[in-house]
Amino acid sequence: MAPTLIDLTHPVTTGMPVYPGDPEVELRPALTTATAGVNVLGLHLGSQSGTHVDAPYHVDVTWPTLDGLPLELFTGPAVVADLRGLDPRTGVTASQLAPALASAAPGTILLLATGWPRHWGTDRYLAHPWLTPGAAAAIVAAGVRTVGVDALSIDPTPDPGPADPAVAALLADLSDDHDPAAEAGTLAAHRILLGSPGGAVIAENLTDLAPLLDAQAAGRPIELSLFPLRLVAADGAPIRAVARLG
Repeated sequence: MAPTLIDLTHPVTTGMPVYPGDPEVELRPALTTATAGVNVLGLHLGSQSGTHVDAPYHVDVTWPTLDGLPLELFTGPAVVADLRGLDPRTGVTASQLAPALASAAPGTILLLATGWPRHWGTDRYLAHPWLTPGAAAAIVAAGVRTVGVDALSIDPTPDPGPADPAVAALLADLSDDHDPAAEAGTLAAHRILLGSPGGAVIAENLTDLAPLLDAQAAGRPIELSLFPLRLVAADGAPIRAVARLG
């Protein structure tokens, strides 16, 4: 069977979904052939816009920036953990990752297939499954230093809650102190993975990973490329995520 290339990147468009509080994305002509003889696009976006990678510096100013990481972290063989069917805001455990980690040698990229791209562009996209600290620790223990997910984050994304401040305050008073969404503020999984010795990277907002799960089930090898823009001293950058199925 001839190799197949699969694009796992969301198109970058004006008004595309972003993490709450991140810069909005805007694309508009800066120059046009009608006025300048050439077309040049002006871009306004954040380092975490769209399909992107996080460098360790994203969560700790003493950890490596994007340009200080080896290129080997952004490419390699991949294994996919099938996490489809989980309820919204479910914490993924180490035992749920065990089958994938069993075949993930050091240097392997671990992909988390939650099925959440089907909610892209809706409020439900924020209610994705997330990695528990125990699952993140199991990934590090397996020697994996690159993780990708088809969702907004590997940690829980805060629920924006009701627009009415009074209602929001009331719900906060009534909330369960053990609500797993409280992990969102700590970015525990980010810190465990990105704090790995030698550095690590996290790719987020990948598109549907179902074709890769099908390829894996058929015994086809998967090679992944997650190369970012070469931004100096950056916390992350947009990428063109591409899988090569053997």
